[in-house]
Amino acid sequence: MSRKPVHLAVYDTLADWETGHATAHLARAGHEIRTVGPSADPVRSTGGLRIQPDLALADLRPEDSALLILPGADLWDTSDDLAPFARTARAFLDAGVPVAAICGATAGLAREGLLDDRDHTSAISFYLAATGYAGGGRYVDTDAVTDAGLVTAGPTEPVAFAREILRLLGVHDGEVLDAWYRLFHDSDAAAYGVLEKAGAL
Repeated sequence: MSRKPVHLAVYDTLADWETGHATAHLARAGHEIRTVGPSADPVRSTGGLRIQPDLALADLRPEDSALLILPGADLWDTSDDLAPFARTARAFLDAGVPVAAICGATAGLAREGLLDDRDHTSAISFYLAATGYAGGGRYVDTDAVTDAGLVTAGPTEPVAFAREILRLLGVHDGEVLDAWYRLFHDSDAAAYGVLEKAGAL
């Protein structure tokens, strides 16, 4: 039986640098990555990349997915245009399908109430507090957090974000996951040997 694809949300102003480690290493491990836009129309990232979505958000169903990844974007903080993605995240979590959100996407999930009862992190606590959410007591000042099927991270932690996703989907764990993180986050050359021995490069 084939794996269900991982879905990466794409929208105008998305932060290019925040999901590359996760999607590249998931793809190397055999996970299909499919992009999901607000519609089927192309979007443009912060870096100016033109992305043609594989499908529109309206056509995405939790039962057809292994994970929904929500990158940050200026639009999370400047409009309500991305609120449908937060509502879709709720549907995923309600269906028992995990979600991973980084940077501005965490604020979108806070506004949707999805961080009120889960441990989480983001850029900084007062960034989420400005949304008026009720989950401030569950904020954790760390690089990335996974709780009840939801991964959260701040904009400076794309490698920690990827680490949590790789663990969540069973790509790496234990010593291999630790070595992967040390190699890509800390440039620890000693970690390379562990990954090479495990066939994880």
